[in-house]
Amino acid sequence: MAIVDVQVPQFSESVSEGTLLTWKKKPGEAVTVDETLVEIETDKVVLEVPAPASGVLAEIGVADGSTVTSQQLLAKIDTEGKAGAAAPAPAAAAPAPAATPAAAPAAIGGNKGDVAMPAAAKILAEKGLAATDVAGSGKDGRVTKGDALAASAKPAAAPLVVPATPAVAKPLPAVSAPVAQNLGDRPEQRVPMTRLRARIAERLLQSQATNAILTTFNEVNMAPVMEMRKKFQEKFEKEHGVKLGFMSFFVKAAVAALKKYPVLNASVDGNDIVYHGYFDIGIAVGSPRGLVVPVLRNVDQLSFADIEKKIAEFGQKAKEGKLSLDDLSGGTFSISNGGVFGSMLSTPIINPPQSAILGVHATKDRAVVENGQIVVRPINYLAMSYDHRIIDGREAVLGLVTMKEALEDPARLLFDI
Repeated sequence: MAIVDVQVPQFSESVSEGTLLTWKKKPGEAVTVDETLVEIETDKVVLEVPAPASGVLAEIGVADGSTVTSQQLLAKIDTEGKAGAAAPAPAAAAPAPAATPAAAPAAIGGNKGDVAMPAAAKILAEKGLAATDVAGSGKDGRVTKGDALAASAKPAAAPLVVPATPAVAKPLPAVSAPVAQNLGDRPEQRVPMTRLRARIAERLLQSQATNAILTTFNEVNMAPVMEMRKKFQEKFEKEHGVKLGFMSFFVKAAVAALKKYPVLNASVDGNDIVYHGYFDIGIAVGSPRGLVVPVLRNVDQLSFADIEKKIAEFGQKAKEGKLSLDDLSGGTFSISNGGVFGSMLSTPIINPPQSAILGVHATKDRAVVENGQIVVRPINYLAMSYDHRIIDGREAVLGLVTMKEALEDPARLLFDI
């Protein structure tokens, strides 16, 4: 018997531990090399653990929901074993304290839609249902607690306890983590933060506590950009295979301002100001797991097409949970686009250790005065938050004005003026 160990991938220096999610295979089942066996959630990304060799999963040593560290042994694969053979009991590695036999998955397998989250599995068992009887709304079709609560019990299942009052409780919304059940007419949920959400909260509080944050605003007439985009959209897409969006214009305008006022691209390190001679811009992206900020590197060297392709790639990766630690590391300036959700105005929070962030909002037709006449123009309100410890109001305001001028006369971006 040839045994191959399955280990936790090497974490980056900024990640100390992760949470093991649901195993996709059971002991005794066949696996193929590079097939995903389990996923590990860290405070930045979800890492896939592939099978290092083909064979049979001989042993699982760490239970679902356990906390794991870099290079920890997770399971063993018998490269000479046969599927269906009797497998040894799980190894002695202790499961996480929160895991109980009742919270085990209702079904485990490699197919989407046949796995129930631990809390959901318990409810399904009480209702006499299998995970395959319920349509899952969680990631990869997993059955969540909300799905289980909303599922109809089989006739043979034990009846649910209902409140004494005639009021009927509304079903709780679907969640992917254990919650405290309450079937009264005033239901509540207690959902543990994911590692990513806890990390976001920590960094936002850190930013508020350590930076002297001030925000400056300006309005931009987006008509020139919209006209240029409309004129070249079809040829651009045909030539480069990607649509010409607005974000590439905002990125290029930001680079113009950062070049002119380098302190906007700087960061604080103790009592030192670090001026960066490169332009790595983070683009805030909403994902099913929360806000993530993948980084466009050396943006000053990228074309409009390069920027649009990279942003599209980041968006797809975020949607699929495939962003790597490298994608999210670093950054000297950030852009947050609340306009895609309809935001009119906001004061973005600086992403430490950066010292400034640009907030972009929805472009709306508004009445403005030009040459003494009231006219209608597509206006976007820009907001730039900055660390007043190292950035004075002059540099912040003039930097935002530089972005405004570049967007209202986009030919400037072509000539770097």
